[in-house]
Amino acid sequence: MNFIGNIVWLVFGGLLTSLLYLLGGLVMCITIIGIPFGVKIMKLGLLAFWPFGRDVEMDPASGCLSAAFNVLWIVLGWWEIALVHAVFGVILCITIVGIPFGRQHFKLARLSLFPFGCRIVSK
Repeated sequence: MNFIGNIVWLVFGGLLTSLLYLLGGLVMCITIIGIPFGVKIMKLGLLAFWPFGRDVEMDPASGCLSAAFNVLWIVLGWWEIALVHAVFGVILCITIVGIPFGRQHFKLARLSLFPFGCRIVSK
């Protein structure tokens, strides 16, 4: 079932979203200061490419540096990504057919709001 969900996800915008995240991550990696942010955007792009069958969980080994990076992430305006995913999640959850896809958007919203200190795991 995860395979079918991922294929439908790719056809209806997942591929484009993933490519835009990967391109944004590469642009962020141009400077040394932007490398940690670029890597997180690329991880978000990989999750946006194939979201079904994966989950986001907090990394127990993360420390205060990841919290500082999360605050900097929000201050720099990257919280807008989380807002967009949350809005799409609510819109998709209006119909029964869209609920699985809405849940994937909520997963992406959680990762895009606090990317540092999280890791992507397979179910």
